[in-house]
Amino acid sequence: MTKKMTSDRVKKGPERAPSRSLLYATGVTRRSMDRPHVGVFTSFTDIIPGHTGMRELERSIEKGVHSGGGVSFLVGMPGVCDGIVMGHEGMRYSLPTREWISDLVEAVTMGHAFDGIVLLTNCDKISPGMLMAAARLDIPSIIVTAGPMHSGMYKGVRRSLVRDTFEAVGHYQAGEIDETELECMALEACPGPGSCQGMYTANTMACVTEALGMSMPGCATGLAGGAAKKRLAFESGERIVEMIDEGLVPSRILTKEAFVNAIAVDMALGGSTNTALHVPAIAYEAGVEVDLDLFDEISSRTPHLANIRPGGEHFMEDLEYAGGVPAVMNRLLPLISGSMTVSGLDILKIASSTEVKDPEVIRSMDNPYHSQGGIAVLRGNLAPDGSVVKQTAVADDMLVFEGPARVFECEEEAMRAVMDRQVKDGDILVIRNEGPRGGPGMREMLSVTSAIHGMGLKVALITDGRFSGGTRGPCIGHISPEAAAGGPMALIMEGDVITIDIPARKLDVRLSDDELSRRKASWQQPEPRVKRGILGRYSRLVGSASTGAILE
Repeated sequence: MTKKMTSDRVKKGPERAPSRSLLYATGVTRRSMDRPHVGVFTSFTDIIPGHTGMRELERSIEKGVHSGGGVSFLVGMPGVCDGIVMGHEGMRYSLPTREWISDLVEAVTMGHAFDGIVLLTNCDKISPGMLMAAARLDIPSIIVTAGPMHSGMYKGVRRSLVRDTFEAVGHYQAGEIDETELECMALEACPGPGSCQGMYTANTMACVTEALGMSMPGCATGLAGGAAKKRLAFESGERIVEMIDEGLVPSRILTKEAFVNAIAVDMALGGSTNTALHVPAIAYEAGVEVDLDLFDEISSRTPHLANIRPGGEHFMEDLEYAGGVPAVMNRLLPLISGSMTVSGLDILKIASSTEVKDPEVIRSMDNPYHSQGGIAVLRGNLAPDGSVVKQTAVADDMLVFEGPARVFECEEEAMRAVMDRQVKDGDILVIRNEGPRGGPGMREMLSVTSAIHGMGLKVALITDGRFSGGTRGPCIGHISPEAAAGGPMALIMEGDVITIDIPARKLDVRLSDDELSRRKASWQQPEPRVKRGILGRYSRLVGSASTGAILE
């Protein structure tokens, strides 16, 4: 007897003759009605470099599904490139796409009764959106990340997006390079397809996905365009059919232990602060409690073992050649627990059977780059519900910083002040009303932070918005509650003295409780920046950054 499948509800029985007719119209054969139906969700697009090479991976996944005995159906998903939308109104749409993608995957999967899904992704909000959908649907699911971009080359030096374009804008503004040099950097920094070359959000989330057990071993760092990546895509297609037969679903993989393991890997890699938004949101869909305190707790006991750009000098290709995520987990064996993966292997077996091929790229726990992990969670009278900073990308002499507030109501105001040289060493830039609700959309501030670094300014920046994984320096984001919700950020005035103490996990403004209360009494809720359309709906529904900016 043929095993009952979810897809039977659209293909079996006399009453489903109309559905079968429409399936036949797509080219499906009669014999295929007895095979598992697999949705292959692809985020291919011509506008995102991390996704332009997906056509070949789509073919590999489809071949794998058919080799495994299933029937594949390609489904297109939207996406935006965070680097292209950075620094203007377009960035408001980036974080919300995470929710829209998860909803679209759910709708198409449920509507067409797929037995399993393969989710082809790579860049910043697309990967967590697809993971959220997989957790919510709880049907056999595999993530395939399309892989990191190779480094660029200019004047005999390896190049990457953030250092050699975003920060180069600051060097140009400081008169260190001319316009010709700036354009040469832009031409050479990104040589082709793939997610940008450092431990920015896309690659951080790929590594987190593999550590969670939701992609095949080696997938996170397998380089874009390589045959190894095609093989991984093919194997993922084959494997999803086996998972359907085994009944291996995300709820068996996305356990509390898996999330703890993934956060430990994130901390060891010095990953993007955006994981403090995405991992809690994925955990929420999986019914697992993950909060900012767990991030800080794991970070405090997990050494920083791999110093990839932007904080260090290594690239994602170096991490791949050193053994990738399995090798990082091999170093972390004393700190990780057993958990199931889509491969059918326990994560401990994968980690213990992998060797570290370059001990400088992935250091041992007794010789780390830093004694603590990448992210620190700061609290205080400016951030009662928490804020985050990539502490491993902050210079030692900037870990404790105090200075006068320079207050800006949006990112553009701050960028103009920086470019017009109205900011001086010792200042603390406060960019508010850029949170999930107030933005709306919680924009990244990479343009500002890169210009600051490129111009050599010794300043700090705090915001209720967020930062790209490419940000370095004392830049503190996700400040909660946000200004638009009446948080303390809304009460800061020009010249107020702010104290940042990353080792002590403190973020305070030097004001008494009475003064803060007096200012709060006269504060008025600002009018929403956007009232209509998808951003208007998003601003009305989105929750706090401290709980993952999920829709409530």
